[in-house]
Amino acid sequence: MNVTNATAGTTNTPAADTASKTDPKNSLGQDAFLKILVTQMQHQDPMEPLKDTEFIGQMAQFTSLEQLTNLNKTMTQFVSNQGASSLADYAHLIGTSVKWETETDSGEGIVKALSSKNGELIAELEGSDIKVPIESIQRIEKQSASTNEQETV
Repeated sequence: MNVTNATAGTTNTPAADTASKTDPKNSLGQDAFLKILVTQMQHQDPMEPLKDTEFIGQMAQFTSLEQLTNLNKTMTQFVSNQGASSLADYAHLIGTSVKWETETDSGEGIVKALSSKNGELIAELEGSDIKVPIESIQRIEKQSASTNEQETV
């Protein structure tokens, strides 16, 4: 039994292509590929066993499938990480004066730290326990030199 013969009777219509791309049940994954290969070996004709070249070709296809699956997972993770902001993107805010406004409150203060909670970046302000979402910051000012200098004794 040849796997290509089993699927050769299907036609590729636009509707069939769309269904196979969107429905994971319609796609041939690693497990399904291995099951077909094992079934093929169990039901082969003893008088005409599977040729080595066919078996090697099918194993190469399986290896390619596995590598493409891993590449797809890696690329999906990479793309999702590219869209997310990181703390390093906003590190320049530490020590700056910010004005912020949310739906319920507003104010200003100096950013002392940045944190991330549930994917949301938060600026922590000096002198209070106020934590402001980065998206609510409306103005950023550089601190004047006189307020940044420390008094020496």
